[in-house]
Amino acid sequence: MARRRDESGSPAAECSLEAGSREMSEPWKGALGCVGVALLFLMTIGVLYWQVAERPEPAWLLKGQLSGLVWHSKRSVLALRSVFGEQSFALIQPRHLPLSGHTLLTNRCWYNQSLLCSSWDGVSELQILLEPINQSLAECYRVEWTPRHCQVALKDCFSMDNVSWYGGGSMHSQYWPINNADIDSQPFIISNLQDTPSGYGSVLERYFLGSTGVAVQIHPEVPLHIGIESKKWLCLGVPPNAEMVPLRYTMCVSDNLTAVHQQVGRMIPAALPDTDILQLPFWRLQKAADIIAKLEHNARSLSNKLKQHQLGDGVLDLTEQYTQLLLAEEHSATDSTGKTLIPHRRYLNLHQLRLCITLSPYISIDSNQFQTILQEGRENFWISLPATSHSSQVPFVMKWRGTFVVKLNLSNEEARNWFVAQAHRLHRRLDVKYITLEGGEGRPNINGVQHHSWQLSSDEYITQFTLLAEKLGNTTIISTATQTAHIPVFVRMAPRQSDWSYAGLKGVIPTVLHYSLLGYSFFIPDAVGGSLTKGFLADEELFIRWLQIVTFLPVMAFSTPPWVFGENWIVNMTQMCIQRHQSFVVPLIRKQAVELASLGHPVFRPLWWVSPDDPKTLTIDDEFLIGDEVLVAPVTAPGRVHRDIYLPGSSYQWKDVSTAQVFDGGTLLQDYPVPLTDVPVFVRQDSGDSQQTAS
Repeated sequence: MARRRDESGSPAAECSLEAGSREMSEPWKGALGCVGVALLFLMTIGVLYWQVAERPEPAWLLKGQLSGLVWHSKRSVLALRSVFGEQSFALIQPRHLPLSGHTLLTNRCWYNQSLLCSSWDGVSELQILLEPINQSLAECYRVEWTPRHCQVALKDCFSMDNVSWYGGGSMHSQYWPINNADIDSQPFIISNLQDTPSGYGSVLERYFLGSTGVAVQIHPEVPLHIGIESKKWLCLGVPPNAEMVPLRYTMCVSDNLTAVHQQVGRMIPAALPDTDILQLPFWRLQKAADIIAKLEHNARSLSNKLKQHQLGDGVLDLTEQYTQLLLAEEHSATDSTGKTLIPHRRYLNLHQLRLCITLSPYISIDSNQFQTILQEGRENFWISLPATSHSSQVPFVMKWRGTFVVKLNLSNEEARNWFVAQAHRLHRRLDVKYITLEGGEGRPNINGVQHHSWQLSSDEYITQFTLLAEKLGNTTIISTATQTAHIPVFVRMAPRQSDWSYAGLKGVIPTVLHYSLLGYSFFIPDAVGGSLTKGFLADEELFIRWLQIVTFLPVMAFSTPPWVFGENWIVNMTQMCIQRHQSFVVPLIRKQAVELASLGHPVFRPLWWVSPDDPKTLTIDDEFLIGDEVLVAPVTAPGRVHRDIYLPGSSYQWKDVSTAQVFDGGTLLQDYPVPLTDVPVFVRQDSGDSQQTAS
């Protein structure tokens, strides 16, 4: 029988062909997929082989176990790089080298694998020594640029591109990190920021820390200039000088910035200051007083108000002006030997208040003390103009806070002992609990007194003045600090503006982190609301948000008392904050002080301390840690009742002390509710402690 023509063209036949086609194509698809995977694998192997075997080794000028130095001639940049990959710890641009064409750098000390020597005719010589690495220590390079003639200005600039920098000097507008600052190159010395807002402030160290795990320490004898080109360069320099002083500094690298700071930048104090001060709020008088009677009246009035509003014990913090009133009264009651001429009386009946006085190295030329010392022939107690063949030594007169004064000669041991004896006498007779040493900063005109120039214009005077605090005991407070983190004293923060800017409230936390990083964890913050306002603060919100931050700092200080707002809730809020400070914060600070004394770890820490490899933590300037245990995230902007909060440490969990909610570390809490009466505080949870987790 003949086959029908339409059999092969039936729908059934078409379905059969399609099924067969699918059966034939599936194996091919699988085969092609395998080939693609194989090609990708081979390409990956090729890339890795090129990186390991074929890529040319960097032309190391020096090479250590962790890092090495490479010179980029086209850019005239020295790169401090990791030997394990592409990571750069720092890029340094020597600005004093010629910029025309390619700048070559050849090592004349090639025979010494730990030493780099190079020179540029008529400009400078470079020497870099790779120090032997010790167990558990960072890898360090000692850098020295020497000018070839006296007209050369040395300058090394560290790139801020992809590097956050910390440390150096405090500023009028304090940033954390310092990348956003913009400061012209100038002498790196402490200045009075009220007179010189573009200068460097009251706490300063020749130490900078980079987020890539690099630390830079500048030699103390270098006449250093520092400039910050916003978000671009951090520049170290030495101006032209007849002595041709070299620019010397040390760069150290480690696994991360926390590790390198612990190995290089930590400061272990010789002893701790008197921590009883932590329990006592500081109160300042606002009403003016030019005689003892008015001062006594104002002090009694403040004491009565504190008692009325149940704000507890505290410290009456007298300015230098008020201290001078007491000093004049005391001087009139004794002869030159300190013998009492009239019966002892206790000035200022303060009830529950302790007394803090303020002394400076300056004394008015109109004061009885100054006249008496001159009459006794002890004019060498003061920094003086040099004697000539026609005249004897004359005290050098300058201005301090609008008054003509002379300045204590710290090179004279008798003058130092006189100053300390005067402080001790006031301490005994006036029942003083704390003494603040203030002043010493600034750059007055020093023409004609070159042999005393260090006492008038450098930080050496501030250091020597601060060392007097050791003779006064551990209840001393200082207003300026450099190279003195080992001394058991409190540091008073510089006055701040009464606003929300980085010169006001926004700059408080960056200042806290800056002080602590440099070794000054015991400090007295500026008064709640800032102390540069005239009269009392009027902004209730600013007062409350400032109060909430200060609650978690070592000491609470007030210039504007809470009752001036006429609102009971503000007084009640102040009471609660003082109580929280005394019951929760003070024990925590004392606990962390033990770690500070043994390991040198700061009490107040940035978020990157517990999570140094997390880039999100590097620029957070409105949160801080107390030890590794407590995270505080205040509101620092006006009109906000929500804020974003980042919780660091992927291995941590954090519990909100107000809501008891527990969150994983590495979490960003967006628009977290923060009413005006609250401040977010999180306590770190150990594994197994959390009972409720919120995403």
